[in-house]
Amino acid sequence: MKYDVTITISLKSGMLDPEARAIQHALSNLGFETGYLRTARVFEIGIESEDVSEAARKAEEMCERLLANPVIHSYSVEVKEE
Repeated sequence: MKYDVTITISLKSGMLDPEARAIQHALSNLGFETGYLRTARVFEIGIESEDVSEAARKAEEMCERLLANPVIHSYSVEVKEE
């Protein structure tokens, strides 16, 4: 079966996020005050698998092996049937 997988990767709490800092500063200059701002990357991937749990396992392996650095990133995986 085909599954739509959404992977969201963000920096762990306490890690420096210079992109978020620059965006927050720019928003402030435009008059938008924010208490905090964090950035994240979102990957949308089509995966062929036997079932939902296998699709999730494959997505987590992608994160562990390439997409995320477990020292500085946290990630979440959402799987939906296509």
